[in-house]
Amino acid sequence: MLLWINGPFGGGKTQTAHEIHRRLAGSVICDPEHLGFGLHRMLPPAQRGDFQDLVSWRQGVVEVLDLALTGHDGVVIAPMTVTDPRCFAETVGRLRELGHDVRHFTLLAERGTVLKRLRERGLGHLLPNAAGKNSGSRRESWAVQRLDHCLERLREPEFAEHLWTDRTSVPKTADRIAVLAGLTLRPHTGGPLRTRLRQAGVGMRHIRFD
Repeated sequence: MLLWINGPFGGGKTQTAHEIHRRLAGSVICDPEHLGFGLHRMLPPAQRGDFQDLVSWRQGVVEVLDLALTGHDGVVIAPMTVTDPRCFAETVGRLRELGHDVRHFTLLAERGTVLKRLRERGLGHLLPNAAGKNSGSRRESWAVQRLDHCLERLREPEFAEHLWTDRTSVPKTADRIAVLAGLTLRPHTGGPLRTRLRQAGVGMRHIRFD
């Protein structure tokens, strides 16, 4: 089974994916963003647009996830924002055509909620002085520019199942996905502080400067 976790940038996809992975034995995370970042590095900076526009990214995502799903016994988790119907058909749709059990979920929240999460994501708001004035915020700025488009597109029926997360914690969102997908997660352990530290660690590991 593939759990594709969609949603706006800063919507909680990565945190939810890691929460499920932590509590679901045998699961793995296969992040399609890594392929996109690799393709970006092969291009001069001036040519680095949206890597989802590259046929090589869409085909590569299908090939790699198909390989993972075929060769791995456990659940595969892919946290990735996809808002373009054609791109959705050429990735999620194509994997379904290949016979894989793909469960797609879109995490949604009000605009103000997502903006707050973007400001708090990882330690990006603490890093400008250490990494260059614009390094820590470049990706967040791009995410803000795309936010309204993402929220509008992802509300469409084709991107169901929709899960609203404004008043739901990451562990509870993971629980909801598990129930809808027919999976059983280990109980969530640790109090609010431990959960916060764990999520901060996930955020730090996903801060990028290129």
